Amino acid sequence: MTDTAPPKLGLPQQSEFKVPTLESSTNMDNPNGSPALQKARDSGFAGVSLLPRPIGENVKNQSAKTSSEFRNLADSRTSPNKSAASGQPLTHYHSFFYNLLSWENPRATSISFLTTVLFIFAARYLPALRWTFKVLYITLGSTAALELGGKMIFSQGLATSFRPKKYYTIPREALEASLEDVEQLINFFVIEFQRILFAEKPSHTIAAFATSLVSYWLIKFTPFWGLSLITVSLLYLGPLVYMSNKEFIDHNLENATNVVNAQATQVKDLAGHHTSRAMETTKAYAGDYATKAQGYIGSARGNTSPGGAKLGAMSGAKSGPGDAPVYQSSDFPHAPKQEPVDGVMSHQEQYEKSPFGGQAEAAAS
Repeated sequence: MTDTAPPKLGLPQQSEFKVPTLESSTNMDNPNGSPALQKARDSGFAGVSLLPRPIGENVKNQSAKTSSEFRNLADSRTSPNKSAASGQPLTHYHSFFYNLLSWENPRATSISFLTTVLFIFAARYLPALRWTFKVLYITLGSTAALELGGKMIFSQGLATSFRPKKYYTIPREALEASLEDVEQLINFFVIEFQRILFAEKPSHTIAAFATSLVSYWLIKFTPFWGLSLITVSLLYLGPLVYMSNKEFIDHNLENATNVVNAQATQVKDLAGHHTSRAMETTKAYAGDYATKAQGYIGSARGNTSPGGAKLGAMSGAKSGPGDAPVYQSSDFPHAPKQEPVDGVMSHQEQYEKSPFGGQAEAAAS
């Protein structure tokens, strides 16, 4: 009996039947594989995202840009090179708020604007103070209940078991940095108020005046939260509107400035013309009155000096307008040199009967 191998039945050494897989089924229609499978291969199965790849990449890029803008905004808190009109250095909050409100970092500015608006609405419509007290009494009540229940059941309080070995404290460096930051913020508002009050920039003072005037009338029928919302909107959106239409606004402001300067120059010239005319008229009246006064003084001195009347008669000077009149001795009646005549009552009769009249007899000696 010999050992012989069993005859071969002519079957293939390897099976030609293949188990269908996802890759083989897709390769039947597309030899290169499906797009989803190709993307999965490219990503190396690093992770499965619920969002399509373009949207996920866009979100990631926007997040990176937003983080970068917030870092730029934080780095802008440096003291500016410019100083106030008094020579005092400005605070680093001047650079910070300028960078924030000038929309140099639009994502960071828009997020801060929306956050501020949401905070105003939350303070108006949400009972935040009540919720704060509610969280406090729930937390403290739960702690007290756990502590008492643990002591009654386990003879050990549960709250004390979570007590840290050392209570948390705020480091001194953090406190000093916070206090310095608060000091800079307060000084920012103090310095800006004084710069507006003393008109370091007249345009800012005029804008503050208009804002105060409008706020005075709005506060009568607008609630405080509404006025705060309007103020925040103007602070954030005003610079954005200006920068979006800078050429148009600057052109109109320049035209308005030219018109105002022209009117001011015209008023100044008109006022100078009237002032010069008034001065000339005043000088003319002053010279006239000075001449008249000198004439009065000269005539008075001539009448009081010896022989003044004779000199006046010999010179034949006639008084002109504004001069003192010159009188001669013949202009006055003769003084009576005898007793009045009985029976004569009038001055004319006495004169006629006097020796000067030539009709009265001489009085007996």
